[in-house]
Formats: sequence, C-alpha cells, structure tokens
Amino acid sequence: MSKKFLYSLARPLLFSMDAEAAHHFTLPALKRAAALGLTKLAGKPAADPRTVMGITFPNPVGLAAGLDKDGAFIDALADMGFGSIEVGTVTPRAQAGNPKPRMFRLPQAQGIINRMGFNNGGVDAFVANVQASKFYQERAGVLGLNIGKNADTPIEKAADDYLLCLEKVYPYASYVTVNISSPNTKNLRQLQGASELDALLSQLKAAQARLADQHQRYVPLALKIAPDMDGEQVKSIADSLTRHGIDGVIATNTTLSRSAVAGMEHGAEAGGLSGAPVFELSNTVIRLLKAELGDALPIIGVGGIMQGGDAVAKFEAGAQLVQLYSGLIYAGPALVGDCARALRGKQAR
Repeated sequence: MSKKFLYSLARPLLFSMDAEAAHHFTLPALKRAAALGLTKLAGKPAADPRTVMGITFPNPVGLAAGLDKDGAFIDALADMGFGSIEVGTVTPRAQAGNPKPRMFRLPQAQGIINRMGFNNGGVDAFVANVQASKFYQERAGVLGLNIGKNADTPIEKAADDYLLCLEKVYPYASYVTVNISSPNTKNLRQLQGASELDALLSQLKAAQARLADQHQRYVPLALKIAPDMDGEQVKSIADSLTRHGIDGVIATNTTLSRSAVAGMEHGAEAGGLSGAPVFELSNTVIRLLKAELGDALPIIGVGGIMQGGDAVAKFEAGAQLVQLYSGLIYAGPALVGDCARALRGKQAR
C-alpha cells in the first residue's frame, strides 16, 4: 500500500482532533511504528546528493524545525526519506510555551496558524535525546539543530541564550540554525534589525571559531529569517550574512500576514501562518536574497511546499535545498518522495 493511500485513511481521524493533540498523537505513533521496523518498509527516495555548506546531503528535501522540538523522534522521522532532519527550536531552559489552544488548521487555505512559543524541555534534555538517537550514533545523515532564546530572557541579553545553546549543541550537529524569526516570542524579530543582527552574528561567529578549534570540527551556522520583510530589510540581512561569514540562510519562517486567510475560520488567530499561504511570500524573499547574495552563500527554501512542483519553484527562486513541515500535515509523508523526484537533477538558478 502506498504512503498516499495510508495517509488518506489516517487523515480524517487526525483532522477530527485538535491540531496540537493530533501532533502529540502522531509522533509517538510514528516512533512505535519505527521500533517495529514498519517505517522502513515505505522506502526512501533515490540518492540525489547535494553539497551545501560543505555538507553532503543525500537528497535536497529536508524536514524543517518545529515538528520535533525536543529531538525525541529523530529515528522515526529519518525513516521518511528526508535528506536532512532539523530539530528544535530549543532554548537554554525548559519552557511551557504559550497557553493552549495555540495551533489551528485552516484547511480551506491549506494553512496552519501556531503560537506555540518555543515549548521545549530545555537544551540539556534536547542534547540527551540527540545523543540517544541511532541517527546521531551511526552518523546516518545530516542533522540540523535549531536554537533560540527563552521567552523571559530580555532581548538585550538574547545573545547569551544563543551562545549557551550553541556551546551545548555544537558537538552533535551537522549544522546549527539560529532562529531569530519566530513571531511567537516577544520582540524576537527585533534581532533581524541591522545593529542587533551584527552584534549577535559577530558573537556567534567568534564562538563558532572557538568551538571548531576545541572540537576539531567546523559546524556551519545558518540563520532562519522571516518572510515579512521588504527589499531593503532583506538587503540589510544579506549584507550582515556575508560580512560575518554565516554559512547559510533559511528562508523563511511563518508569516504574520493574514491577507490570504481573511474571513476564514481561525484566520484572525494570533501567531505565525504557515502552509500554502506563505508560499509566495517565502519565494519573494528567496528571490531577493539570491539577487543580493548570488553564490556567496546557499539559501534553504521553506514555506508552503505542498507538492513537488512547489519545491521546484523554490529552486527556480534561488534555493539549493528545501524543507517541509506544514505540507506534511496536508499531504502526508508521500510529499517527501514527491519533492525528491521533482527536484532530481535540478539545480538552483
């Protein structure tokens, strides 16, 4: 039986649940299936290696951060055929996140609004989960670890949180993503401003150099940015990325715009909107980044990939890799293979 058929059977049950409840049902179920060897039966996409940030990715389709915030389901997710797995966002200390309900489906628009607020068990528990995974132990693939700041850390002290997390996750990561673009932690996007970003990136690059020397291994740093920016803001970020020697940029996180879902049930909920409604916003930022960066550093495209053709559009905009999240909720795990097939042999423009 195909992945598409199996998911078509499961989806009505999952969509009958509260969105966050479905999330907490699905991942443990996937882990149980993986323990029984069932997830390996689905097969993986054909090898289509890409070298990005100095890392060889088995295929260009990755899992975006947010699905597995604590790194507790890495092995089960790896069986879905991703070319990379990114987990987190993790913060120095455990935090509960925002009050529930905080995740809402908008099926009419193939969108999701969330205001989770970096709910996670803290970086020490996160690292223990990563270390316990066979994926890490066997160096079975590319593992991205995504770091953020605690909600109660003042924005002027944000760098301290990022530096602490970088120190803890560095030995276990293929690459580290610095998330300054979630709309659900107060003032976080302020860090995308020119002076704030320069200060943060300079400290992170100094720490990266020190850690590379300490561990005798260079771990690339990627910056994850928001879609809600104009050309001048994107230009400013691109300048900072190149000036500080950041290794990659992930474009984009969720949007605060509601123009695509105005009048829909849950359309006015606070939080970040993902899925199909962010597709064009993300592509616009990717194109702007590509125009500024050229080949200076790679772009990882994420936002609204619901079918293989959407992944191709990210490449045509200038991305060298793509990541999925919300599309998996609507299309199921077959989306990974669909995107991998669509991108086979294709290069960024």
